[in-house]
Amino acid sequence: MKPKQAATQRKASEKVIYERDWQLPEFTIKEIRDAVPAHCFQKDTLRSFVYLAHDLVIVAILAYGATFIDTLPETYRYVLWPLYWITQGIVSTGVWVIAHECGHQAFSPSKFINNTVGWVLHSTLLVPYHSWRISHSRHHKATGHMTKDQVFVPLTRSKVGLPPKDQDPEDGMDHSVFDEAPITTLFNFVIMFSGGWQAYLLVNSTGQDYGRWTSHVHPSSAIFEPHQFWDVIVSVIGIIGMLFILAISSVVYTPLAVAKYYIIPYMIINFWLVLITFLQHTDPVLPHYREAVWNFQRGAALTVDRSYGWLLNHFHHHIADTHVAHHFFSQMPHYHAQEATEHIKRVLGKAYIKDETSIPIALWRSYTQCRFVEDDGDVVFFQN
Repeated sequence: MKPKQAATQRKASEKVIYERDWQLPEFTIKEIRDAVPAHCFQKDTLRSFVYLAHDLVIVAILAYGATFIDTLPETYRYVLWPLYWITQGIVSTGVWVIAHECGHQAFSPSKFINNTVGWVLHSTLLVPYHSWRISHSRHHKATGHMTKDQVFVPLTRSKVGLPPKDQDPEDGMDHSVFDEAPITTLFNFVIMFSGGWQAYLLVNSTGQDYGRWTSHVHPSSAIFEPHQFWDVIVSVIGIIGMLFILAISSVVYTPLAVAKYYIIPYMIINFWLVLITFLQHTDPVLPHYREAVWNFQRGAALTVDRSYGWLLNHFHHHIADTHVAHHFFSQMPHYHAQEATEHIKRVLGKAYIKDETSIPIALWRSYTQCRFVEDDGDVVFFQN
């Protein structure tokens, strides 16, 4: 980049910072780590298995209870099946979170236990364990980075087909190209929550643009290094094994039974996964950084803590309301994250972001207001 062009870009970046009253945080990882008690970083294998057993026992009880639903009068079935799907989806999302914790090596001090438990759990939930573990690690290492982050990477002005900023007649206003009826937005939500997770795994939808086809089931994808080839293969074997089990179950118990007991709760798990991850890193108040100003701690702070209510927070192992702490210290077990959050937010000060907006309103706001970012600038905010 030519010096004059670099100076112009820097000036534009400074203007953005000033307009949004944004100041680049200057804290260090050491300052944050020193503020967190040492015991918060300790992993307890037995305690982790207790949390896992808690979830699996409830999953089993719910599944067993569901076997009686079709013996009841039809009126009760219309109520009890949706109740089963919703509750099973909520509890099983907790299992998903624990599997994700295995991928961070936070379940146990033993890498073998972490990877074995994580592979079994994630394969059961049709997630390619190692493939996603690798890409998710890259997300944590580059959170908020415009060209290195892995998921929910903002589209730029040019990517959405808008003219350059100095030639845009609608600059400073909501762009009419994004105007859509509420029913259209709701339809887009259905697409996003029903197939968004699978689209990310299979074709890298909303992921970093590598300029070629990228997939979590393809060992030569740009996400992976050559030495990770067999990790991806093992991940795919886990998925194939689970699909085989589902196919056999469909023959033995009928496809409808598999749909009622597994597929629909599986889709609800995916709903929670997409909702939580989308709202953790997509908000009008959050900028994204480019290379010149990004560092790990600044990126980790580009995360929003959101509460989903005490019951969901409990069953989801506080993955949403302690996500800032999780991004700073991903190997910290979830059962220490609440305590760690209290210490971390004192160091972060105003850089700690917690949004108390109700989840439906926050979702609508983020989806309708976070359309694109500028092509230039070191600090860029979502626009619409």
